Amino acid sequence: MGNSVVGETVFFSVVIPTYNRKPILEKCLRALEAQKLSDVETHHGASVLGYEVVLVDDGSTDGTLEWLEARKDEFPHVRTFCQNHAGPAAARNLGVEKALGDTIIFIDSDLVVTENFLQAHANALEQGKQKFGGDRFFTYGAVINTCNFDQPTSEPYKLTDFSAAFFATGNVAIPKHWLEKAGLFDTRFQLYGWEDLELGVRLKNLGLKLIKCPDAVGYHWHPPFSLEQVPRLIDKEIQRGRMGVLFYQKHPTWEVRMMIQMTWLHRLLWGVLSLNGILNERTMAPFLQWLIKLGKPQLALEIARIFLNWYNVKGVYEAYAQIQKAT
Repeated sequence: MGNSVVGETVFFSVVIPTYNRKPILEKCLRALEAQKLSDVETHHGASVLGYEVVLVDDGSTDGTLEWLEARKDEFPHVRTFCQNHAGPAAARNLGVEKALGDTIIFIDSDLVVTENFLQAHANALEQGKQKFGGDRFFTYGAVINTCNFDQPTSEPYKLTDFSAAFFATGNVAIPKHWLEKAGLFDTRFQLYGWEDLELGVRLKNLGLKLIKCPDAVGYHWHPPFSLEQVPRLIDKEIQRGRMGVLFYQKHPTWEVRMMIQMTWLHRLLWGVLSLNGILNERTMAPFLQWLIKLGKPQLALEIARIFLNWYNVKGVYEAYAQIQKAT
């Protein structure tokens, strides 16, 4: 299984970190058990020898491991590992270390994929090999956000689902040796955000190319937006700001500054849109609650991003000022 070559016979290791996601994790794993694969190589794509699901539990406290142990016969492809809570970067690194395949697919534990997900990645990998004459590339599937727990794969694609990221672990397939050559994920990214995009910068520096794979679709589930989520979302934006500064310390380029919103343009944009913080979680709460009652939680979330982004930008500059002061 460890001798697979992109473009010939593919054996996939699907690496999934999880932390207290048992209800949606079950849907994630059942979708992976229902994959339809081709074992015959054609001019359209690669044959798939097989696959495994390398699930790394990041210290869950919701009984995830016990639940899986009681149902292990239902998930024959799943191999489970665990670690003390250390964040997704460390969990993915452990998953790569334990993976048997030479081709890694990263998804998150709240992603539900279609039945042709793995075959679509295999086909795109074969097409990439024919295009580039080697394996210095990775494939990036589509991610559709949904709050429909009962039928997550029924959600249509929306403009807000578009991503311009170069490398994001929500849905990506890549030869294992490139991850090892790049140095895997930086485990200093222990708070929310940026550990995958930072690795993407290192992969780009190695000359890897991105191949879009729209047929490999994953549906990223999250609960419908409510005002109770706002404090946690604000905290995530502040964390993302702090991790963004770490990202910039490692790669002090204008491109990274744009990505983490550490520019005068972003300060101006979100400062103006939020009226310098006047439009915030308190002043906008009645309007957001009205939209939620109208059955438009996604629209309410998009509007809430006005002040959420303002918190992020402020978090970036506060973290950067602390570092400058310390040095």
